[in-house]
Amino acid sequence: MITRFAPSPTGGLHKGHAFSALTAWTAARAAEGRFLLRIEDTDFTRCRPEHEEAILDDLSWLGLDWETPIRRQSDHRAEYAAALEDLRDRGLLYRCFRTRKELMTTAGMAPHGDDPVDAQAFAHGPHDPAEEAERLARGEAFAWRLSLDRAHQVLGGFGALTWVEEIHRPGLHTARPERLGDMVLGRKDIGAGYVLAAVIDDAAQGVTHVIRGEDLVEVTSVQRVLQALLGLPTPVYRHHPLILGPDGLRLAKRDRSATLADMRASGVGAADLRAELGF
Repeated sequence: MITRFAPSPTGGLHKGHAFSALTAWTAARAAEGRFLLRIEDTDFTRCRPEHEEAILDDLSWLGLDWETPIRRQSDHRAEYAAALEDLRDRGLLYRCFRTRKELMTTAGMAPHGDDPVDAQAFAHGPHDPAEEAERLARGEAFAWRLSLDRAHQVLGGFGALTWVEEIHRPGLHTARPERLGDMVLGRKDIGAGYVLAAVIDDAAQGVTHVIRGEDLVEVTSVQRVLQALLGLPTPVYRHHPLILGPDGLRLAKRDRSATLADMRASGVGAADLRAELGF
């Protein structure tokens, strides 16, 4: 078994991150397998070296160890760019100039909605060629979206795309990417994003079991499509329950959830936190 924990250095880790890291680490150790740490820093506009240092410090404090060298996505941009180019050349991507706010407004939904993928289903496909040329000439920012229509044609449908899930509704799952719509795989400013990069990384690192929060269950369908399009292996997935805050909502950096650094400063010990989280 080869597992991984893949945080983004955009802020401090919280209890939810600790639970996910401990779950993956414990599974690997129990199976006498390997535990990998990956830094997902594709978005250089938000990632900071000091946050990465804090992540390593927090994980060491929790008692985790991992193989070195650590894979950092910022060192592999050329690989992701090559994958994007391959998908573009095969007509599987299109430029989208619509912002999340525009998509949500068009759909009659709140632009500040909590679902990270709810706006994707309203992308509505490529722009009119004349409009696209005009907006490109103005230098407007755009995203590269995966065309599910084209992917469906290339793959002959999605019914044969399956994966094994061991925690969240255990069993064999069939990819149903339609709910998410045409997801963003890259942006003009930063290149490839998480959805594509994670698929490439997992294959490159030989990850056999992807252990992560159940909030990413739906994304797995799109990543399964990408694995098929790029000829990459499909790992087993374990989507574990989320750690919720006092308000019953999942913990999130953007909500300024209490960080592990905050807890440590208040006197919480690593053993206490591990016990609280069931380890």
